[in-house]
Amino acid sequence: MYKAFYGLNDNPFSIAPNPHYLFLSERHKEALAHLTYGLGETGGFVLLTGEVGTGKTTVSRCLLKQLPENTDTAFILNPSLTELELLASLCDELRIKYGENPSLKQLTDLLSQFLLANHQQKRNTVLIIDEAQHLRSEVLEQLRLLTNLETDTKKLLQVILIGQPELQQLLKRQDLRQLAQRITARYHLLPLSVEELGFYVIHRLQVAGRHEPLFTAKSIKVLHKFSGGIPRLTNLLCERALMAGYGQSKVPIDHKMIRQAAKEVLGEDDVPENKRWPMILAFSLIVAFIAAFYVFQQLDSDAPEQLKQPALSHQSNDATQTTLTPPVNVEKPSISQQVLRSAINTSLQIDTAYAGLLGLWQKQPIIGLTFCQAAVQQGLACYQQQGNWHSVMQLNYPAVVYLYNQQGKMFYGVVVQRDGEQILLQLNEQQFWVDKAWFERHFSGTFEILWSGDNTNLREIGPTANVTQAQWLENSLAAIQKRQTRLLTQFDSALSQHVMEFQRQNGLKADGIAGSQTLVRINLLLSQTGPKLSHDKGYR
Repeated sequence: MYKAFYGLNDNPFSIAPNPHYLFLSERHKEALAHLTYGLGETGGFVLLTGEVGTGKTTVSRCLLKQLPENTDTAFILNPSLTELELLASLCDELRIKYGENPSLKQLTDLLSQFLLANHQQKRNTVLIIDEAQHLRSEVLEQLRLLTNLETDTKKLLQVILIGQPELQQLLKRQDLRQLAQRITARYHLLPLSVEELGFYVIHRLQVAGRHEPLFTAKSIKVLHKFSGGIPRLTNLLCERALMAGYGQSKVPIDHKMIRQAAKEVLGEDDVPENKRWPMILAFSLIVAFIAAFYVFQQLDSDAPEQLKQPALSHQSNDATQTTLTPPVNVEKPSISQQVLRSAINTSLQIDTAYAGLLGLWQKQPIIGLTFCQAAVQQGLACYQQQGNWHSVMQLNYPAVVYLYNQQGKMFYGVVVQRDGEQILLQLNEQQFWVDKAWFERHFSGTFEILWSGDNTNLREIGPTANVTQAQWLENSLAAIQKRQTRLLTQFDSALSQHVMEFQRQNGLKADGIAGSQTLVRINLLLSQTGPKLSHDKGYR
């Protein structure tokens, strides 16, 4: 209806997936690279998570296009299935015929025969499950059993799990720990930044035939505020704003039109700017009064025990550090609990945490580049991983950690320092000592570190490696495992056993071959450069 008015030959902001409008931000490219790497590792499972509408399906479609021609793929969009229904759906996708009312064993046997035949014909088989957070634990266990079928070098079925952040929590369950250990690559997809959102809007307009600017710079900032950088919400808001502009015969689209679109699409109140601040101030005073009354009635359960009676001091990096003092028996909470709660509420943007981590390396963010790009430009490498308290502490590097507050909303901090069972956590510009129990209660399992990986050898080291590579691997593992170094003439079975021991201890696929993930972990543990969480840590 409005296409001719704006000089468009198509609807640029339809929420229907259209490959012509494919836009890969740097974060989407990073996600794609992680998934491609995971499949290349010949492991069983690859994991992609992200909030609703961040573009997970877009990444999966790109991945499908990059798969070799000798790959058979099965795509399951409705994972709310029983074990039997899942296997039947997988057979349907792979065009495996079965009789009426098949049993679980019959379907499993048919799939095993298919996978073996595919392998003999040098074909790969990949299963992609969308909305995987809805999978039942028994169905996930059935998937794990399917991936048990393997040769000496690869799994015959590779599974890509795509889902919302709840999927990460599901895989942390004790009864699914075997499956979690088989995940060779993980990536949590974040929303677009303001700059990326601007490029996203321009890209879609250009594909639709308009090359002149249509949205003002301020409208993009307001658009990001209401959409949160989520492409699907962005499309809905832009579509409604274009309709409003057409109705008013107005070009370009300004921030007021975006606000009105947000009111109509999201139910956001469109308060005039000249009246907004007095209302906010009045509301804030009321909230502050209520909060002050409430805070003197009970302790804030979100604050760690050690924060009930802290003393405040300042560090040289201008971040406020809350220092621990022993708890005392008082009824009234201290101001530090309010400080912590406020710090959590101001730590909802990951870019602030990224800047904090770069600062610990004496580096800075670079405008127009993602976190990883900025790190590479300054001689560092970034490393995203899934794990727990032990995983973060073992690597011994400062880390950006993804945390959940009591309402289940994600916030971001930087683990700066460790002292026994306590860590110094930076939230925005403030630092707090928190204990292990508090951290584990809030930690989502995702963390990112920086390291100086310039001289790292990431070529696979296995039975065919030369003596120099095998000896380097032996020397490195001996240092980490605190044992006597052996003099080698080849990659022998004892070295393979040492590699498997290291892989099992680090949650890696225990195949006895030092692939890229194993080598990265070895180099991380051996590295002596850069800031450390603790300077008295051994490898174990």
